[in-house]
Amino acid sequence: MGRHRAGDEGAGERGSEGEAVGPPEGDPGFPNAWSAQVRELLGQLLDGTPAAIAVLDTQLRFRYVNATLADMNGVPAEEHIGRTVAEVVPGVDPREDVLRAVIADGIPRETISSGHTQADSPLERRYWHGAYHRLRQDDRTLGIVGIVLEISAARQEQRELERARERLALLDEAATRVGTTLDMDTTCQELAEFLVAKLADAATVKILPEHGTSRAPRDGSLRLRRAALAAVPELETVMRPLGRPGEYVDHKPGSSLVRCLETGRPVIDNLMDEQEMSRSAPHTGNVAAYLAAGIHSALIVPLTARGQQVGTVTMVRAGDSPLFGETDAVIAQDLAGRAAISLDNARRYTTEHNAVVQLQRALLAEPGRPHPDVDVAYRYRPAGRGVLVGGDWYETVALDDGRTLLALGDVMGHGLEAAVAMSRYQAMLRVVAAREPGPDRILLELDHLLHTTAADRPATCVIAIADPGKGICTYASAGHLPPVVFRPDGRATLLPVPPGPPLGTGHSRYVSFTAPCEPGHTLLLYTDGLIERRHEDIDASLRRLTRIRGCPAPEDLLDLVLDRVAPDDPEDDIALVAARYGVFDQSLT
Repeated sequence: MGRHRAGDEGAGERGSEGEAVGPPEGDPGFPNAWSAQVRELLGQLLDGTPAAIAVLDTQLRFRYVNATLADMNGVPAEEHIGRTVAEVVPGVDPREDVLRAVIADGIPRETISSGHTQADSPLERRYWHGAYHRLRQDDRTLGIVGIVLEISAARQEQRELERARERLALLDEAATRVGTTLDMDTTCQELAEFLVAKLADAATVKILPEHGTSRAPRDGSLRLRRAALAAVPELETVMRPLGRPGEYVDHKPGSSLVRCLETGRPVIDNLMDEQEMSRSAPHTGNVAAYLAAGIHSALIVPLTARGQQVGTVTMVRAGDSPLFGETDAVIAQDLAGRAAISLDNARRYTTEHNAVVQLQRALLAEPGRPHPDVDVAYRYRPAGRGVLVGGDWYETVALDDGRTLLALGDVMGHGLEAAVAMSRYQAMLRVVAAREPGPDRILLELDHLLHTTAADRPATCVIAIADPGKGICTYASAGHLPPVVFRPDGRATLLPVPPGPPLGTGHSRYVSFTAPCEPGHTLLLYTDGLIERRHEDIDASLRRLTRIRGCPAPEDLLDLVLDRVAPDDPEDDIALVAARYGVFDQSLT
């Protein structure tokens, strides 16, 4: 803009039309000749400095303005002269109290002011730091000089930093509240409730169905499953009847949700009228209810994980809540990105979990048949959805001479590999049991075979060979929990079977234990998922098991045991085998 000075030397001050502007009435300072000389000198020294500098008289009117200040205010220098700060830039608080204090006592002061000038600026609000000093000549106060530096950029950076910290804090909080389980619908509900608490008046999470789980609409609409819905109390009564979790919802081509998934970017719909809302809403019949509830703004964000679309999150605001803006979209997209990873993990887990459960159920569906004088029942209960299925297994083999082998084991670990290892144990047991006479020898041979085949998943196992003809049952244990015998008089007893090392070490010894198996006695074999609790001693859990009274039929006994002993939300699988010994007809021997 060049050098900005008011008037020529000795010519006095001139306004915008060229007329002379003398010292303000009542201001004895700044005589015309002196002020012109001073302004000329100040101009030569200060017009090129990056600091904004002004001289004001005792009435706080501009007497000198350099180029930097003129540019900062967006007003030519000559239009400043003779006018106050409030008159030149009414959008800025001039802090006249500070300026008058400097004139009064001569103590230099610094201050921060903010607002808007007439200069173009992308900032929402500008900030300046000013330092002011009194000017005196011959014991007369002439006014003050001010040096001003704009600090808006620093303030803007500080605000951006604060916003970034707020976003990080929000993401950290979301990490502890969203994705606490591996259940997909639970994760969706956690996300919806978190968004309502932080960003929206209502939120809906919709998931793209997996291939083959639903039929695609014939009209080209996009079908999603509504997995979760949350709303503030004022909107809950309106939102709940309009849609429930679990329903499939079709969205027309060109609707906001479809555009969101096509572009992979958030879509903001603000101040929607009835026609616009009809295009966005999946059900046009709900538009009247939305409008009656005061819903005025919507934000739809895609859920994308590992390059794959998972679904969408739709947030709405109503009543006095502000419209959604770009900042909301950025925050929501950050939260959705984090949540989408949890949802994808849950979906992958659910797929594997279901596959393993089906495999395990198939492997356990057809154990061998016992001899007719032994009534056997089986039960398998997988762990809660937060844990992968384990390797619990059971088997029954009818041996020579009327004997029946009962086995129950637990492969260490979880997931598909544990289920596959379980099938290997079952197959080996059937082969070994046909040629080894006692349970200790069977366990020893199994341990040897597993060690030589480099099995990397050890397992506990308990084997019982019932011989009702002789009235005895022989047991051996590879690190398994003790069997329980329920007697006809209702008492339950833990059998002290010596536990050997788990199978798969290759250097184990196992000891047999023999006990009577009288008619009417019922044997119970179980895995540790039945009795283990994180905060309870295992002896206390075993006492709970032996306090069961009565000796019902095997099927009824298993129901009773699961009802009274099993945890409500077991952390591990539970496998049970119950066998009741019948009356052996001696005439057949």
